[in-house]
Amino acid sequence: MSVEETYQQMKAKLGNVVPDFELQYKAELAYEINQLKKEKNAVILGHNYMEPALFYSIPDFTGDSLGLSRRAAETDKDIIVFCGVRCMAETAKILSPEKTVLLPAKVAGCSLAASITAEDVRQLKAQFPGVPVVTYVNTYADVKAECDICCTSSNAAAVVESLNVDTIIFIPDEYLAKNVARETGKHIIFPTDTNGQTDTELDYQFIGWHGKCEVHEKFTVEDIVNVRRQFPDVAVLAHPECSPEVVEASDFSGGTTSLVKFVEQTDKPHYLLLTECSMGDNIVAANPDKDMLRLCTVRCPHMNEITLEDTLNALKYNQYVIEVPEDIRAKAVQSVERMIAIG
Repeated sequence: MSVEETYQQMKAKLGNVVPDFELQYKAELAYEINQLKKEKNAVILGHNYMEPALFYSIPDFTGDSLGLSRRAAETDKDIIVFCGVRCMAETAKILSPEKTVLLPAKVAGCSLAASITAEDVRQLKAQFPGVPVVTYVNTYADVKAECDICCTSSNAAAVVESLNVDTIIFIPDEYLAKNVARETGKHIIFPTDTNGQTDTELDYQFIGWHGKCEVHEKFTVEDIVNVRRQFPDVAVLAHPECSPEVVEASDFSGGTTSLVKFVEQTDKPHYLLLTECSMGDNIVAANPDKDMLRLCTVRCPHMNEITLEDTLNALKYNQYVIEVPEDIRAKAVQSVERMIAIG
């Protein structure tokens, strides 16, 4: 495919989303990336939160973090370029230790993943001995290595119920933990709020942690009320990393893949997406017949570090290589595979 053909393909999808002068420039970058990808036997993964010009031009696979890592592990490619944040690229390395995994940004961190450390998990396990630990998949490898099983935002309740125990530690997302606790009918406590009190007088089945996604915590019930006032027939879709109050006030809550499917299948005249705004742009591009209300103005600063320019440099200069020490990877992969077995 030539530069012109790349541009025309991008324009057909993004003509109403991205300015034409930007498409022309980015088509040249995309063409060079796609050529280099073939030469180096690489596969490119594009998370749902990538900006539209990248999302619709260079990835071999698009979707949520775990799904992308699994797809990459099934390929015969030597190099995985993960257009997402660092903890997601680490998951790809955990599942594909024999492949070179590149992150097209030096940092590309995550406020949620950074909210807890492996030492924090060890201290929780010491405070609540014998209690299994469920860890959100968007955490760093050393945290995954300290837990019993991982979960995604979509299968968290199923993972919790699969353990068939009275009490669990669920980390690190405070809002996801509260939403899952409510869904599974369990009472949640946060050890940092109890001053170390863990006696039998405390009624709890969930032990949570005060971690949050800096994007999803910005959405409020007031946002929903204001939109419904003008558009009473709107379908409001919220990511489970939003607060329980926002999820409760919404019509549907689910992980990124579930949100995409809901939009594809809804017959509502309008919909409102409460998640990262580039994903909103990507859904608009894929569903031009659907009317998305443009409340979303929240861009993840970490996802925004991933650009076409840096993706090109990642392939050119083999940067930045993601490494996971084998002793950590060997433990972390067990937690991820237990989750995959549940589905």
